[in-house]
Amino acid sequence: MPFQKNNRYRAKSIGDKPLGEKPVSFKPRQGQLEKLKAIPHWQERLRDYIDTLIEESGT
Repeated sequence: MPFQKNNRYRAKSIGDKPLGEKPVSFKPRQGQLEKLKAIPHWQERLRDYIDTLIEESGT
């Protein structure tokens, strides 16, 4: 049975900006995945870094 709208147990977004519909995926080097997952809030920090990278590239 699906959750009703505005259910108090629904997933809540962490960031203040909405997420895109399509995920970005890549293959990390050996050992990077485990180290990355050990960093607190790594997904949000990676999103911020991607914004910085885009700004630096000028596109």
